Amino acid sequence: MAAASSSSAAAAAAACFLSPSPPPRPRSHSIKHLACAAARSSSSSPPSPGPGPSSSRALALASSSASRSVWPWPRRLRELLLPDEAGQILSSATGSLIVALASAALILGDAGSASAFVVATPRKLQADELATVRLFQENTPSVVYITNLAVRQDAFTLDVLEVPQGSGSGFVWDKSGHIVTNFHVIRGASDLRVTLADQSVYEAQVVGFDQDKDVAVLRIKAPTDKLRPIPVGVSADLLVGQKVFAIGNPFGLDHTLTTGVISGLRREISSAATGRPIQDVIQTDAAINPGNSGGPLLDSSGNLIGVNTAIYSPSGASSGVGFSIPVDTVGGIVDQLIKFGKVTRPILGIKFAPDQSVEQLGLSGVLVLDAPPNGPAGKAGLQSTKRDSYGRLILGDIITSVNGTKVTNGSDLYRILDQCKVGETVTVEVLRGDQKEKIPVILEPKPDESYRGRM
Repeated sequence: MAAASSSSAAAAAAACFLSPSPPPRPRSHSIKHLACAAARSSSSSPPSPGPGPSSSRALALASSSASRSVWPWPRRLRELLLPDEAGQILSSATGSLIVALASAALILGDAGSASAFVVATPRKLQADELATVRLFQENTPSVVYITNLAVRQDAFTLDVLEVPQGSGSGFVWDKSGHIVTNFHVIRGASDLRVTLADQSVYEAQVVGFDQDKDVAVLRIKAPTDKLRPIPVGVSADLLVGQKVFAIGNPFGLDHTLTTGVISGLRREISSAATGRPIQDVIQTDAAINPGNSGGPLLDSSGNLIGVNTAIYSPSGASSGVGFSIPVDTVGGIVDQLIKFGKVTRPILGIKFAPDQSVEQLGLSGVLVLDAPPNGPAGKAGLQSTKRDSYGRLILGDIITSVNGTKVTNGSDLYRILDQCKVGETVTVEVLRGDQKEKIPVILEPKPDESYRGRM
């Protein structure tokens, strides 16, 4: 019975402390005086842990304090509990109150010094946070915002208007005003505008582009003091798991920083313009969204290691699988575009069948659909697929290897040709009917136009 009474009393006391309507807040300058007075009272009469005269004195102190204080909890506690129980609780509560008030007095002092204390205290960041902040501040001036403008005609007034049809990111390559981005960011544009970090806007001219690798170079006429080239790193020695940072303009939100790690290396994706495979691509889980295309991927030292290009996502937003073209690939392309305005890449001069069609025939290799007689393969004697006089399909040559390297699909053939040079003679092994033949072919430069499936 006594235990039940004690538990109900304790519950009532707890309900008193957790009242939904808190007592009015005293003036801030009285906290220091109250703490000092409480400390003097505690030193003159230390609380006793057990029942006795000390408990009675604590209860009397609570009763007298309740009559003067605006806080009702001491009087309420005395009414609910027995004298001994109230003495024990008040002794503990008084000690806690003294410590809390003394701490508040030491920290706050008075109202005037409290605000000064808060303002003067610097924000403390961890070492890795400081490194990230520094990286963003140092590289943000190198990242630009690119707006793709297209000419449209109003259906009612027939007025010709220039409207934005897309946007993306890019970065400053050198002090001459060259800007590097993705080709699909500028595709179909009638005009291009580049916005620097200080919000100054410049008209941009296209220097050149490589549709197969989805790289483009622009140029703006801006003062050299506004152009800060991004530091170029190396992508050959990257490791899975190392930290990376992406800066771009996702959904038009300029200069957004996302972080992650390298999730994979030597991935392969297809060019959005030509379908030609892009090898050795970096996979990262740093958030890459529409608008990030063309922006830099940086290592923890702030050096460029890739150009953010694509994401794998059914919804079109970031799903944690992003891809960047490695800087070692981009660097060679950019140098050719700046010098010559185009990339000289060798071709065989054939049009080949989709890989699925070859698999359905139970064959392995690249089936030649068309080899124009004025192209490298046609000059060398490769045969195209055709129909006889009765309409029956006669398969052309099936390429099985180039320079001794096995070819099983179109991606293998592209990969081999990327390692060759214009004017080089390669040995193409083909399956013609039931016979295998080796045919030497002199590679020629790719024409300015690009067609999907044509090499």
